[in-house]
Amino acid sequence: MLAADPGASVANIAAEAGVDRRTVYRRFASREELLAAIYEARLTAIEQAVADARLREAPVAVALHRYVENIIVVNRTWPVDLGRMLADESVHARRDASIREVDAFLDRATEEGLLRPGLPQGWASALLPQVMRLVSEQLPDLSAGQAADVVVDTLLHGIGAA
Repeated sequence: MLAADPGASVANIAAEAGVDRRTVYRRFASREELLAAIYEARLTAIEQAVADARLREAPVAVALHRYVENIIVVNRTWPVDLGRMLADESVHARRDASIREVDAFLDRATEEGLLRPGLPQGWASALLPQVMRLVSEQLPDLSAGQAADVVVDTLLHGIGAA
């Protein structure tokens, strides 16, 4: 619900969840506390997705697919904008650590020949999350594995016929 309407009220969120808003307020003192818990859960899921992908140890093609599949699951489970919580230093630091881990992996993928060298600095790092988000949202009928296939194929081969 928050993905569709970031300004949704606690009453609307409670109604969508099938509970009374008092039930929500017993657990969360404020809307901000509820949002913080949601963003915390998404951030933790991202960290687990990165760890499970074994970006440092697994063969790059395997790690890439595993990472993309894991993040698609996160995007579908927690379809909210983590960017709204970046004012919190601890959230920002945790997010940056995950980004550094993925960036190091993308550098490794380039060094090992999976990604082509010579692209503008940070291009793969900027492109990959956008393609994952698009596939997560635009192709909801695909399983996470199938969606990861689309993302990886698009990243590695583009959409041209050549």
